Amino acid sequence: MEQARTRRESARRIGPYRLITRLDPPGSPAPCRRFVARGEDGRTVLLSTPLPGADPARFAAEAGAGRHLTGPWTAPVTEVTGPFSGAGVISEAGAGAGPALTPAPAPAWYATPYLPLLPLPVALAVYGGPLPEGVVRGVGGVLAETLAAVHTGGLTHAGVSPGAVLIAAGGPLLSCFGAVRAAGPDGEPRAGLPGIDPGALAPEQAAGGRPRPPGDVFALGAVLAYAATGHTVPERDELPPGLRPVVAACLARDPADRPTAAALAAALAPAPLAPGWLPGRVVAALARQSAELLAAELPPLPGQAATVPVHA
Repeated sequence: MEQARTRRESARRIGPYRLITRLDPPGSPAPCRRFVARGEDGRTVLLSTPLPGADPARFAAEAGAGRHLTGPWTAPVTEVTGPFSGAGVISEAGAGAGPALTPAPAPAWYATPYLPLLPLPVALAVYGGPLPEGVVRGVGGVLAETLAAVHTGGLTHAGVSPGAVLIAAGGPLLSCFGAVRAAGPDGEPRAGLPGIDPGALAPEQAAGGRPRPPGDVFALGAVLAYAATGHTVPERDELPPGLRPVVAACLARDPADRPTAAALAAALAPAPLAPGWLPGRVVAALARQSAELLAAELPPLPGQAATVPVHA
């Protein structure tokens, strides 16, 4: 079944890339649709597109803003395109105005460099359950440091969720910048937005408030809870004792009661992620993914679609 699904995805193309396979299994929570794809120049990338029901124009805008996120623990945006690019189509402009050339809709997408990685929910499935406490603390500490740098720059990530965390051999990567904003216009209640785990959505954002740094901290607390228990809203006794105070503080309903991302990083006191930090089953799954993609053979692409390169 997996091979058949891979063949179906390989027959599709987005922009200048041929899709090899989906990163997220069907039914897996993810803030966007993600594919491993290959260009005619041989480059392999991770290609992200909006979920059905999301605003593609907002998705493209947030992807463009994501190029400002830098650092070793973020998935960098290297190419981005909007939902209206490519050839024009003829449409009627109105009585007496004659036909007009309007942009042809094309998928909104952005690309990041590929390396073997697993979304956090897939890592738990491969491991067979919640991750060891030491791994959870390492993931949390690294991501808290990343969010602290984002907040210091005057930004809010607005997309932290279990599906936005990608696990690689060298450490976790934070992706899906702006996923909450890209899922719907500001001011709407967000509890049922596509791809957003309601347990990772701060109460003030679920009520329609604008994303703020305390909302990122709430979401990171939900990610820690998920990594340690398998779901974002655990009972206190489900959490390892060493994580209970930290997770409880992050999940406080009042934003003023939550720690800052910098304080959270200090509380988790992350050590450098040395080789061997991941469980063996997860490492083996990363190795399998790499081998399968190296062996994938795709027919050459017939042409290039317009893209907007992102310059540093």
